[in-house]
Amino acid sequence: MTRQPLIAVVDYGAGNLHSVRRALEKAGASVLLTSEPADLDAADGLVLPGVGSASAAMERLNSRGFADALRDQVGRGKPLLGVCLGMQLFYGANEEGPTTGLGLLDGEVRRMRGDRKVPHMGWNSLDARGESPLLEGINEGSHAYFVHSYQVMPASPEEVRATCDYQGEVVAIVQKGSLVGTQFHPEKSGDVGLKMYENFVGMVRAW
Repeated sequence: MTRQPLIAVVDYGAGNLHSVRRALEKAGASVLLTSEPADLDAADGLVLPGVGSASAAMERLNSRGFADALRDQVGRGKPLLGVCLGMQLFYGANEEGPTTGLGLLDGEVRRMRGDRKVPHMGWNSLDARGESPLLEGINEGSHAYFVHSYQVMPASPEEVRATCDYQGEVVAIVQKGSLVGTQFHPEKSGDVGLKMYENFVGMVRAW
């Protein structure tokens, strides 16, 4: 019998932890909610959830040793999924705070501007921009659930794998190697989100 991959969900005092855990378990993973950076070594894959302030999140990640541990794990090629704020923390300069994120990807995070109502909250359709294992089996135009006031501005357009339209283009999925992020919440996105978690578990198995 094939062993279930062990996925560590980083508990740094913020995030949609229990719904993320339930979704990963439904997707076929064993899940460890951990507040100990040393636990990341034993995991086959990692999830960085996120709800709340970027500056508070980075303060906790730095003070608890997770920031350096995550950089180390990504440097080894271990799959990491960032969800909502978790994806925004992949970048460096961040207007929220302002603060400095993990610097795993080149680019910045800016507050959503213009005539758009902020926060961007609710269901929105996804437009694929290139291939990604996360999108396997997902129909073009499928809807996902967003809640955010800031958006990522990647330096490398080829790392953008899906966008949505919210009175202008908003990056919805980024990927570079085994590092993947969603601006939306897959665990709040019904069957589409569950399929994405299944796809991430598949990425972890392949790794």
